[in-house]
Amino acid sequence: MPQAVSPCFYMSGNATYQVLTIAVDRADERSTFTSVSLSCNITLVKPFELLGQTLSPDGTVMKLIRRSGEYIILADGATLMSSRMHGSEEALATFACQRLRTLEQPSVLIGGLGMGFTLRATLDLLSSDATVVVAELMPAVVEWNRGLLGSLAGHPLKDKRVRVETGDVAVTLSSRLGQFDAVLLDVDNGPTAFTASKNAGLYDNRGIAAARAALKEKGVLAVWAAQDDGRFEQRLRHGRFDVQVQRVRGRVKKGGPRHTIFLSHKS
Repeated sequence: MPQAVSPCFYMSGNATYQVLTIAVDRADERSTFTSVSLSCNITLVKPFELLGQTLSPDGTVMKLIRRSGEYIILADGATLMSSRMHGSEEALATFACQRLRTLEQPSVLIGGLGMGFTLRATLDLLSSDATVVVAELMPAVVEWNRGLLGSLAGHPLKDKRVRVETGDVAVTLSSRLGQFDAVLLDVDNGPTAFTASKNAGLYDNRGIAAARAALKEKGVLAVWAAQDDGRFEQRLRHGRFDVQVQRVRGRVKKGGPRHTIFLSHKS
């Protein structure tokens, strides 16, 4: 009869190997057989559904996916934005539009549509005679917001106060001198460009000067960023803005990563 020897366990990465040695006696010989079983600690990944795909001007692959009710926009496989994390996008509008709530016929430019949360928050804060221009570089993102993503923020593109301009927000800024009471920029990761390298031009000295020129007297420039950026803050000050730096959480009900909002008043 075979006799089992106590099993041994070996760890390798996330895998646990169980080695069981069995000794078998035969008439004039002794044979040893070894059985190896593998137990892995596997984290199950929820399946996702690909809803749309497009390319940015610099060739970055942009995908819209859905996973367990969450909508995600990916840039070359990395998460750019999520429908479950939009608290800082809404805070961008809240900070930028504080003074505008009492103005007649306020005019606002939003650079970057995203999933529509910044636009929704802006519309909720402004009067019925406001004008909100949305400049979005990617036509597909606009179409996603008219369709699959629309309900997430209450279909803000259907609001009669909204005008969508598909193209580079830098072009809009340079062609609208002294027109806006507030300019809100939520493009890429902020001053550190993520999906289109030329977006970095929005945050250099020339970009800051263009934003200032597009603002009315006492206008507000509000910039969303994934992280602090002391150099960008200094550029804003050198560009004749009074700057406040606000740090907010990514999720509405607290939690999530900390994001930065550069709130700059034209001086």
